[in-house]
Amino acid sequence: MKLPPIVKGFSKLSRSEKIQWLADQNKEAEDLARVLNSHLHPDPLLQGMYEEFSENTISNYFLPYGLAPNFLVNGHLYTVPMVIEESSVVAAAASAARFWAMNGGFHVKVVDRLKVGQVHFRWTGDGASLYNLFERNRENLLKSVSFLTERMEKRGGGIRELRLLDKTDRIPSFFQLFVNFHTADAMGANFINSVLEELAKAWKDLVTRETRSAGIKGELTIIMSILSNYTPESLVECYVEAPVKALDRLDDNLNGSAFAEKFALAVNIAQKDAYRAVTHNKGILNGMDAVVIATGNDFRAVEACAHAYASHEGSYTSLSAASVRKGMFRFTLKVPFAVGTVGGLTELHPLAKISLGILGNPGASLLMEIIAAAGLANNFSAVRSLITKGIQQGHMKMHLSNILQRLGATEPEKDEVKRYFGDKTVSHSAVENYLNILRNQSR
Repeated sequence: MKLPPIVKGFSKLSRSEKIQWLADQNKEAEDLARVLNSHLHPDPLLQGMYEEFSENTISNYFLPYGLAPNFLVNGHLYTVPMVIEESSVVAAAASAARFWAMNGGFHVKVVDRLKVGQVHFRWTGDGASLYNLFERNRENLLKSVSFLTERMEKRGGGIRELRLLDKTDRIPSFFQLFVNFHTADAMGANFINSVLEELAKAWKDLVTRETRSAGIKGELTIIMSILSNYTPESLVECYVEAPVKALDRLDDNLNGSAFAEKFALAVNIAQKDAYRAVTHNKGILNGMDAVVIATGNDFRAVEACAHAYASHEGSYTSLSAASVRKGMFRFTLKVPFAVGTVGGLTELHPLAKISLGILGNPGASLLMEIIAAAGLANNFSAVRSLITKGIQQGHMKMHLSNILQRLGATEPEKDEVKRYFGDKTVSHSAVENYLNILRNQSR
C-alpha cells in the first residue's frame, strides 16, 4: 500500500488550509468542514483564544457542563460544576450529595500540599564525596534559585526541602536532587520546572568547580530536570459517617444494617482484587475528573497520581475504605493530587473562571476538598447501585436520551419511549424495537 506523502510545515497552514488538507486525506468524511466550522465559537476573539490553548487547532470539542447541587463540605454548601460526557456521573454525584447533606455531609481535610521535583543525573565518582559537597553547599544551591522563588515565597510557597538521593542500586551511577515545593494556590508546574532547570545548572557548575579545585574524581552529567505528578504528600482525606439506621431508605430489600455490611464487603473486595479495584477507582475519578476539568486543571496528572498511590504499598488497591462499627457506617477516601486556582487555564478559560466563581473562588486547598468530596460521592453512588439494583438499570436509563438521539426519535417518540421504559430494563436493542413498533403503529 502506497503511503501518502509526509506533510511538512503543517503548523504554518491556516485553519482552513488544515481542514482542506484533512478533507483531502479523508475522502469518505462527509461534511467534514461544515461540522468542524459549526463548532467554532461565534465570538472571533474567544475562538482565537481557544486556538492558542493548543497547537494545530481546527475546531472545538464540546463536552456537557453540568451542576451537582447540595454538596455539604465541612459545613458549607456548594453547587459543584462538572464537565463530563456521562450523564450518570452528574446524577450520581447529585444523588449522593443530597443524601449526605441530610446526614452530616462530607468531612474533608487536606493533610499537606507538597509537590515534588527531581533533577536526575549521573555521577561517576565517589558517592560519599558527592554527599559531603552537597551538604556543604545546600544553602548556596537554594540561593542560586532565589530570583525564581522570591515571588512564590511572598505568597507562602517556595522550596520546602532539598535532598540528594543515591539511586545507584537501581541504575549504575544514578543520583537525584529531590525537591519538595509548596506552590500556594497555583498548580505550579512551570514554576517548578523552571526552578529545577536552574538548580541543575547551578549543581553542575558547583560540582565541576569542586572537582577541579579539590581534586575530587568523577564526572557529573545532567540527564533531565522535571516535576513529578506523583505527589503523595499533597494528600486529601475525606469521609462520610452515619448510623446504619440512616441507611434504611437506600434500598427496598435491605435494611440499613444489611446495606452497610454489604457495602463494606463490596469495598473490601476492591481492596483485595486489582481487577475490581481499577473499576472502583475509575468511579472515584469520574467525579474528581469532572470537577478538575470544569476548573481548568490537569485531569491526566490527577489520574496518574491517584493510580500510582493506589499501588504504593506494592499491589493495586482501592482508594476508598468502608467500615461498620458499633452501629456506625463510615466511608472514607484518601487520595493525593495537585490542582491550582491561579495561573494556567484557571485564569484564561472563561468557563474555568465561571466554575471557580460558582464555588466561591476557593483557594487550592478548598478546591481539593470539594474535588475529593465529588470523588467519594460518585464512589458511594456506584457501589450502592452495584449492591442493590445493579449498575445498568440506572446507567442505561440515563443513557436512554443518547440512544433516542442516535435513532433519530422525534420529541413525541422520546416522551412515549421514556414513559414505556420507566419500569423496564433499557438496552439499545429494546429501545430500537419499541421505537419501530411505535412507528409501525403510526403508519
